[in-house]
Amino acid sequence: MKQDWIHEVGRAARVVSAGGVVGYPTETVWGLAALPDRVDRLYALKGRDPDKPVQVSCADAERARALTLGGAAFNALVGFWPGPVTLVLPASPACPPALSPGGWVGVRVPDHPVALALLRECGGILATTSLNPSGAEAARTPEQARAYALADLLLPEGAVPASGRASTVVRVWPQGGEVEVLREGVVPAALVRERLGACGVGP
Repeated sequence: MKQDWIHEVGRAARVVSAGGVVGYPTETVWGLAALPDRVDRLYALKGRDPDKPVQVSCADAERARALTLGGAAFNALVGFWPGPVTLVLPASPACPPALSPGGWVGVRVPDHPVALALLRECGGILATTSLNPSGAEAARTPEQARAYALADLLLPEGAVPASGRASTVVRVWPQGGEVEVLREGVVPAALVRERLGACGVGP
């Protein structure tokens, strides 16, 4: 089974490199992925409001770090990765403008073998969003993902099934460590604040 999805990841990477959109499983819900310079396709497929940013999924923390100006706040929270926490931080000059509307970027390192393999095959970062039309329920099973029919290619489930719970999304101001919970998900927001405090970052 593993060899099957590894082969499919290579095929998916070729689809992405050609400007396509791939559906893939994570430890939370199913996602859609495209190259950063094809983020427009994610918006078009989902019917998403262009004012709502998408997430940047990264193969590792160092790639995520390069996209942000997170400083001590980033350092305090990086231990949640790989895992279901999305950090929204001020974007660095290295972050593509299309991924950082208003100067902020949301970054995450997923904890799923298929998602990570896809990221590594595609250069380490991808523009990503949940696999569903805007306003619809996120895909939590392979059957739902197939039924939405949004992707040019849908990866197999791989070794770990999607849990069906979304990531926790927090906006962090590096100066002072103030946290705004944008979405409560798998990881309690209180735990994020506790980690900041334990590292000496906070208001």
